Amino acid sequence: MGLQHLSDLSAIIDDLDAMGRLARVRSEVDLNHDLAGIAAELEGGPRAVLFENVKGYEHPVFVGLYWSRELLGDLMRTPEGDLPGLVSQHIKKWQVDPVAPVVIENGPVREITEPDVDLSKLPIPVHAMKDGGSYFSAAVVVTRDPDSGVRNASIQRFQVIDKDTLAVNIDSGRHLEIYLAKAAKRGKNLSFTLNVGVGPGLHFAASAPAEAAPIDKDELGIASEFHGAPLELVRSDLSDVEMIAHAQWALECELIHDEGHLEGPFAEVTGCYAGIAPRGKVKVKRIHRRKNPVFQTILSGKEVFNSVGLLGEANVLNLLQVQVPGVKDVYFTHGGCGFYGAVVQIAQTRAGWARQAILATFAAFPPLKTVTVVDDDVDIYDPSDVEWAMSTRLDARNGVIVLNDIFGHGLNPSFPDYLGSKIGFDATQPFPHQPQFERVTIKKMNLEGIDIVTRDIAPPPRPAGAGQTLVEYILEKTGAAPKPAPAAKPGGGSLVDYILEKTGAAGKPEQAAAKPGGTLVDYILEKTGAGASKPAPAATPPNSNGAAKGPSLVDYILEKTSGKKAKPNGAAPGEGMNGSSALNGAPPPGGTLKDWILNQTKGSPRI
Repeated sequence: MGLQHLSDLSAIIDDLDAMGRLARVRSEVDLNHDLAGIAAELEGGPRAVLFENVKGYEHPVFVGLYWSRELLGDLMRTPEGDLPGLVSQHIKKWQVDPVAPVVIENGPVREITEPDVDLSKLPIPVHAMKDGGSYFSAAVVVTRDPDSGVRNASIQRFQVIDKDTLAVNIDSGRHLEIYLAKAAKRGKNLSFTLNVGVGPGLHFAASAPAEAAPIDKDELGIASEFHGAPLELVRSDLSDVEMIAHAQWALECELIHDEGHLEGPFAEVTGCYAGIAPRGKVKVKRIHRRKNPVFQTILSGKEVFNSVGLLGEANVLNLLQVQVPGVKDVYFTHGGCGFYGAVVQIAQTRAGWARQAILATFAAFPPLKTVTVVDDDVDIYDPSDVEWAMSTRLDARNGVIVLNDIFGHGLNPSFPDYLGSKIGFDATQPFPHQPQFERVTIKKMNLEGIDIVTRDIAPPPRPAGAGQTLVEYILEKTGAAPKPAPAAKPGGGSLVDYILEKTGAAGKPEQAAAKPGGTLVDYILEKTGAGASKPAPAATPPNSNGAAKGPSLVDYILEKTSGKKAKPNGAAPGEGMNGSSALNGAPPPGGTLKDWILNQTKGSPRI
């Protein structure tokens, strides 16, 4: 398959699945907040996620393609650590010898043309709790310069307003903003296509900073470099702007030159909400799609940090290595949102180059707010190592550069109206190097073949006089011998096995597991032969919150196994040993029976 699978999201999903890199969510999931909430729990993990059962929709939703560099490296058949270099290599090649896209007669995205435009039929999620509505967050805009006809690709956020209207936020200085101004000067709207569900080659092309992709070059050629073949396009029905042939959906749209619409709030890459403001108004004219499309969305988090960060790192590294001798690597930190914080690694050759690297880095990627330069003995991907350099090598008097009233990124709330302050840190050791700054080194050893003996980590001994545990109390009251010390416990059996053994229920294979849905009490009763069903809670007095009370777990087991009704610590009827609500429910899902018993007894007063 080579790397041409990168041009088709359906092929990408199959490839991830074959590698064990795909999680399928088959439970029904609501698009409003629930889908994003589940995705957020899995964010940054080793698998992307396909939601196969979206409430009210027939088509699935895909998320997580960019939230793990390890996953992305596997998909692109490249070690994770080599990804920035690979991206840099492809962009350099495109800048020197671009491969133009090709327009083909037909493609998968034209399998179906909807008879009516109705955005409510697309499974477009609402992500954060205060988002203003459903958003396209991963779709790629393709348009043409009204003057030159050069194609441009970009990613913007689009809020759904009604069945055929969108509101769009366009970052200041982006080529799309310039194209719209050119169209408006002619009194015309700007035609574009919005392409949903594309591969990383096109995504990287659309995310390339203006410093790497000038306005007079067709950025779609960057995707061709990643695919190893020309990017394929198909013609639109209503304009001269093409659609991505292998997209899942393609919308033919017009950006209105003389009308705006309120847009927002939206959970942005900063981890803050972008506010409500008048922004661009879009009319959707036609919708094309595959027969069985997959909607792709992106959480404003690690997916953006990685996808934008890789492009930013590649561009900055390319420029710095031309301008500043000794620069070896660049990393856009996740703490800096993949946009605002960079760490530069340099092998110093003379004094002053580290400070020069700070200024050159800000110039190479204007959204950056902080730049830290460290020596080549510091791991720029390890925040602790970078902090070590800050703590031991930074000269706070002379190693800090502050730039005020300078252009930044408008989505960053510390840059109102795109103006703010930036700071650079020279955390390198003085040059020429001095012995007091030399790092300690330890001989690197291979532990293979080294005889190392360990024991399982056990809990600390109980304090003297701590009294009985709940289990010991049950065993005593049921006539079983006290539990032996852990070292004497044969086979390391479970807590339940031990109780069963001591109460005479061991050795019964047919009773080896609790029945599904049974409570802990039912299970112990069955195993100890008490058999009778637990009395209905309704027959007992209500507790403080109005719920029916039952006997405590201890009281109930004692009553059923020996007829005794002792109340340790004066626990009220229907309460546990520490006065908590009666332990009457089944163990919660996800934990073992042993975990549940230990959790319920954790912190209980001793008898």
